[in-house]
Amino acid sequence: MELRELRYFVTVAEELHFGRAAVRLHMSQPPLSRAIQRLEAELGAPLFTRSAAGVALTPVGAVLLDESRALLGQAERARARVAAAAGTATITVGILGDSTDQDATMLAAAYRRKHPGVDVRVRDTDLTDPTCGLRAGSVDVALTRAPFDETALAVRELRADPVGAVLRADDPLARRAHLELADLAGRRWFQFPHGTDPIWQAYWNGGAPREGPVVRVVQECLQAVLWNGTVGIAPLGHDQPDHLSVVPLTDMAPSRVVAAWNEGDTNPLIRSFVQIATAVYRSTAISAKGASSAFAAGT
Repeated sequence: MELRELRYFVTVAEELHFGRAAVRLHMSQPPLSRAIQRLEAELGAPLFTRSAAGVALTPVGAVLLDESRALLGQAERARARVAAAAGTATITVGILGDSTDQDATMLAAAYRRKHPGVDVRVRDTDLTDPTCGLRAGSVDVALTRAPFDETALAVRELRADPVGAVLRADDPLARRAHLELADLAGRRWFQFPHGTDPIWQAYWNGGAPREGPVVRVVQECLQAVLWNGTVGIAPLGHDQPDHLSVVPLTDMAPSRVVAAWNEGDTNPLIRSFVQIATAVYRSTAISAKGASSAFAAGT
């Protein structure tokens, strides 16, 4: 058995859905199904029951799930110890969009000052996996946005951004000072691929079932608005192309910037990352509040 196949198996076991597991693993479903079939053939026993009602673990699968989690955890600890012995400490950070976020830029600088000898590897991910590969074991910690399924994950909120509807600049609603979700009823909204975390999808659809084009990255969302008049959702304060407008939504919960990591992971580099991120984001929030108060006092 290969560790990669065990990671595939654990992901399918956690999702109990091959499509969602494939999305989390950033692969298509056929090779994932073949990998599980090879594992079953090697073990000589089925790991899942597959029926019209869905996918379920067999007793053999339940045993393998416990053993796989233990083996993968041991492999990660071994990797960290070997890296430490070699004098090269590493941490892999998953980042979901917001590459121009100034807070993230300040976090990178602060972390580098604190850990100048650490090799920081960055994995930029698309919108189909808000955990940025955490569950697949691809990253150690994620700088991402909530809400999403937090099962077996630890999450620290860093900032909450109000959001707005992204519309074509010539859309009649684009001239409004603010909108409510009801104003967008009957419109087409962008969708994520089948199998994407339903909590994540529901948030970006305003909490209601919607129809519209399927997208994977931010640029595709913006193009869907431009070409199809689709409704997009974006945090306020982010620059948008001239031909698009962002109108604040008054009845939609803020988009939370969070740090997330696997629950129980004791890697000190992760703990330090979360501590530094919390301090950096808190500092910028205090600075912004002070600047706002000073401006109000002077008007």
